[in-house]
Amino acid sequence: MPRTTDGDGTPVPQRLLAAATRLFAEQGYDRTSVQEIVEAAGVTKGALYHYFGSKDDLLHEVYARVLRLQQERLDAFADSDEPVERRVRDAAADVVVTTIENLDDASIFFRSMHQLSPEKNKQVRAERRRYHERFRALIEEGQRAGVFTDEVPADLVVDYHFGSVHHLSTWYRPDGPLTPQEVADHLAGLLLRALRP
Repeated sequence: MPRTTDGDGTPVPQRLLAAATRLFAEQGYDRTSVQEIVEAAGVTKGALYHYFGSKDDLLHEVYARVLRLQQERLDAFADSDEPVERRVRDAAADVVVTTIENLDDASIFFRSMHQLSPEKNKQVRAERRRYHERFRALIEEGQRAGVFTDEVPADLVVDYHFGSVHHLSTWYRPDGPLTPQEVADHLAGLLLRALRP
């Protein structure tokens, strides 16, 4: 049985994910070997296959862990007692901040999603669809309440915002002039202005 932690207590799965994320970001998914990942993580191939099964599973998990976090946070915003405009604003800003905080993961995913196995690709699409549908439901709630305009279909509003989010990895730089929260506030503000009746 592989060790579950190293000397500093870091669990092996986290070490493997950290190594894979760094190498996929630096070299690309297709140019990174399993051997390079296990050497960087300081484990054996047996440990990788024990926890992940394949390099494909690692790629899937790089993105899935961010999406799980974002889904949990979106569910909390959506279920809160705040007015719908506030919930949409908070959710719209949060997905920007969490994407920037995990920019390598997002960049790797959008560059390499097509390399996932058909089964994993289908699974990821279903997970993303669930997130987008929950976000769309918030927009529709605001439209039904008359808080947001219904002149633009909610699906298009969601695609508009997430197009901006997915594009972050191509231009955002941590040493640039805007903090993650400033970018989030600007993009959430643009979304809300577009929704106002």
